[in-house]
Amino acid sequence: MKVLVLNAGSSSLKFRLCEVETGPAPARELARGIVERIGVEARDHGDAVRRVVERLQATTGPGRIEAVGHRVVHGGDRFVRPALIDDKVLAGLEALDDLAPLHNGPSLTVIRAARQVLGPEVPMVAVFDTAFHATLPEHARHYALPFELAERHGIRRFGFHGTSYRYVVARYREIAGTPDDRGRLMVFHLGSGCSVAAIRDGVSIDTSMGFTPLEGLVMGTRAGDLDPALVGYLARKEAVPAAEVERWLNERSGLLGLSGHSADMRDLLTRRAHDRRARLAVEVFCYRARKYLGAYLAALGGAEAVVFTAGIGEHTPEVRAEICAGMTWCGLALDSALNAQVIGREGCISAASSSIRAFVIPTDEEVMIARDTIEALHD
Repeated sequence: MKVLVLNAGSSSLKFRLCEVETGPAPARELARGIVERIGVEARDHGDAVRRVVERLQATTGPGRIEAVGHRVVHGGDRFVRPALIDDKVLAGLEALDDLAPLHNGPSLTVIRAARQVLGPEVPMVAVFDTAFHATLPEHARHYALPFELAERHGIRRFGFHGTSYRYVVARYREIAGTPDDRGRLMVFHLGSGCSVAAIRDGVSIDTSMGFTPLEGLVMGTRAGDLDPALVGYLARKEAVPAAEVERWLNERSGLLGLSGHSADMRDLLTRRAHDRRARLAVEVFCYRARKYLGAYLAALGGAEAVVFTAGIGEHTPEVRAEICAGMTWCGLALDSALNAQVIGREGCISAASSSIRAFVIPTDEEVMIARDTIEALHD
């Protein structure tokens, strides 16, 4: 079956057309691309979808798209597995818009546009980033808020990047020769958005992102963990509404805020030798990740492996080395030569003496979404 995967960002739309069958056969990529600068190059996400479908039909022929899989960031408590999209599911997604307005809004626009362009005969499936973390135990899921208040407004830790984690866990089992889900694994998804997950026997037991994707690690433009009193403090001091401060924390903070000029780790690494703030941004990023590494080793009771994935995790040996620096006390040590060689590909980067193995595994969320789409259609 030919599945079109649509992955909507706040100002972009990634797409991939895959041929996927049930069973273990690998997916075959037929086409891929990205529409960037939505609002400039395309009027809106709906216009971007129309351009993608027209391009694919012009190059691969009409009638080739047999199903569509949509990445949806937030599924809340309601959606804990892929869902065949109908009017009821759409209404459920609309009700979740407050939880992730920067992400779910574009996804909804893309879903509606795809249904309009391709027609009702093409089935569509929503795949949720939060679903993998539905297994979080209560002690990891709850904030220490007044219980009734949290219950009334559905406040809890959800976690994100779940589709990426599921792909990486499955691939780790294959390359490490682990026959089943048993084992303790820590995965760092380090890209523009960053998170880490503690995974026991294939199940997420903790993750750094929480109610929204703002919590946790330092990211490209997001602050990650901070004192929540800062929101009210800055709102008073700067005479702006709290919503404006939240926007600063999501769009003007992280690597961009610390460095003052860039959210791109490659640029910061190039500049850090002569730029104090670029150096500070890299140091804070790695230090925060190392703190979570230690914390999740405690939560798991040790680990068999640590895996790095996504743009920074896959392509930046310097960051991997700094995160793992000084961790020999727990049995984790990288091989500097291997680490330097493994860029944008799979590989083991731990030293022979390391009791905790370290890997780089490039993620492939689109393949996972395509497979989830097929499975949902056959349920």
